[in-house]
Amino acid sequence: MTVLDINEIRAILPHRYPFLLVDRIVELEAERVVGIKNVTANEPFFEGHFPDFPVMPGVLIIEAMAQVAGVLVLKTIPDRENKLVLLVGVEKARFRKPVVPGDTLRMEMKVVRRRSNVAVMAGIATVDGAVAAEVEVMCKLADKAEKPAAPVTA
Repeated sequence: MTVLDINEIRAILPHRYPFLLVDRIVELEAERVVGIKNVTANEPFFEGHFPDFPVMPGVLIIEAMAQVAGVLVLKTIPDRENKLVLLVGVEKARFRKPVVPGDTLRMEMKVVRRRSNVAVMAGIATVDGAVAAEVEVMCKLADKAEKPAAPVTA
């Protein structure tokens, strides 16, 4: 059962191809969300990671999980078109099983703590019921009008 399809997700998240890593939301509650990523051989990252043994990079699994968390955060605020959810912290990341082409990545994220503009969410990503990754992410709600600080160069 699909709660939000790709078009509804695109209306919530600002991400676009090739960086939109959530295909659908299948469960959505006040403090919990479950998203799906269908991993295909056509993903651009598989060309270099790794050509002879394609594995979804762990950082992209975390990003996909953070995007699922972002759907929950943005879905619950009235002026979401003027907001961004920025990933500001990653804790307790563990990778248990490689994610490869043909896998369906199921990502469940739950709110651990939430304040007005910060949320800490813990999640687990599975493939066919086996744990692929676990993580705790901290997200900050920011106005789109705010510009990120410029990087310091030497």
